[in-house]
Amino acid sequence: MSKPVTIRVDDELYALLKERAEAEGTTVTALITQAAHDAVRDPRLEGAAEAFRAFVNDNADAFDAAFPEDTLTRLDTPGRAA
Repeated sequence: MSKPVTIRVDDELYALLKERAEAEGTTVTALITQAAHDAVRDPRLEGAAEAFRAFVNDNADAFDAAFPEDTLTRLDTPGRAA
């Protein structure tokens, strides 16, 4: 169940929020809701996906050598296309 939250913003901020929401094809409510989610996101997760991708890319050859039967075709990695 969702709970209503009321905030007050000045006219200038509201105009900016509305402009941004329209540019992104969303609503002011959705924009503010996403900002609230971002504000409470666990900071330890910031950059985790990028760090994982970098680790996989940096160590792909070692994994392939250690587990040749499990080697995957990596079409999104330069130099590793099928």
